[in-house]
Amino acid sequence: MIGNLLKAFRLATNDYLHEWQMSVCFILGLAAVLGPLMVLFGLKFGIIGSMMEQLIEDPGNREIRPVGSGRYDQVWLEDVRARPDVAFLVPRTRSIAATIELASAHSSRIVPVELIASGSGDPLLTPDEPLPEGFDRVVLSHSAADKLSVEAGDLLDGSLARRYRGLQERVHLTLTVAAIAPERSFSRDGAFVSVQLLEALEDFRDGREVPELDWSGAPADSERTYPGFRLYAHSIEDVAGLRDAFADIGVEVHTQVASIELVQRMDRNLTAIYWAIAVIGIVGFSLSLGASLWANVDRKRKQLSVLRLVGFRTRDIVWFPMVQALFTAILGWALAVSIYSITALLINEMMAEQVEQGQLVCRLLPHHYAIALGLTCTAAVIAAGLAGLRSARIEPSEGLREL
Repeated sequence: MIGNLLKAFRLATNDYLHEWQMSVCFILGLAAVLGPLMVLFGLKFGIIGSMMEQLIEDPGNREIRPVGSGRYDQVWLEDVRARPDVAFLVPRTRSIAATIELASAHSSRIVPVELIASGSGDPLLTPDEPLPEGFDRVVLSHSAADKLSVEAGDLLDGSLARRYRGLQERVHLTLTVAAIAPERSFSRDGAFVSVQLLEALEDFRDGREVPELDWSGAPADSERTYPGFRLYAHSIEDVAGLRDAFADIGVEVHTQVASIELVQRMDRNLTAIYWAIAVIGIVGFSLSLGASLWANVDRKRKQLSVLRLVGFRTRDIVWFPMVQALFTAILGWALAVSIYSITALLINEMMAEQVEQGQLVCRLLPHHYAIALGLTCTAAVIAAGLAGLRSARIEPSEGLREL
């Protein structure tokens, strides 16, 4: 049985090479269909893929911000933080209290900066860099660090003032620059600080005492509430669900759901269009290849019947058109990959100035090539099945009649 299969494979290969003109036509026909499809999918994957990457990589698209001020206590915040679709959550104090003036020994400038509550897992900060902790470690924005001429490890003098019991008071804090935040994290003059420090600054401005920093004042409230929060979803897929969950409890939030849904809708629509074109092209080629192989079997009825006569079984003969179809699929796929590679290179070079550095307008991943090969071979096998059915009906007696 194995011997007959090997003989059928060798005979099909010799016949494929002998009629090389027809074989080349089959290969060119497949490449003419598959090559443009790969370019089309490369454009779709490159453009939409880049847009999706930008959505995923930009933490701002996962941010959910409350509209206006509310009253959120620790219990409420812990319940929200425990949700599986929430990646990061910290409370936010009043904006008017979340400021401080910074000075350094390396600059003559006094820079007022905004303070952003932060902590472990903050998407705006570099994961491997030190975090803002306690009352004395901050992470400066790139803009503020430039104006203060400081880098990680330098000391800052932070000062803030209040009017308390008719007197103007000013306090100073010695702060350490734990790290410099990436430029994309915060474009203005700002500093990422711990929630502890933000609460202390707010208490001082409100005339309350801060025992940890030896700031006097009225006793602090035992139950603290916050007017807002910083929240980031685990992924862009979770943003819409969180927005709806907040709407259900009466919390109005601002999100980037519209931008996310626009890109996702474009992805779905372009995918549907691509597969419609791909199915039409592959089905058309499969029918064409099947008809050609059927005609080839009819043309070689005498030779195939002789093979039956000398001992080849029906299932051995069926492999004859199957092997030739697979040759066409593999060689046509290889030629289509070459066509795609040259075309993609030209497209990416032409569009290089219109996209960000490192981005490609037309690109495919290794598994896309494997999928294309698998689909092509499957279509070829199905097409060869038509010719195989025809070859299976050839009787050995037909060869005897021709002798």
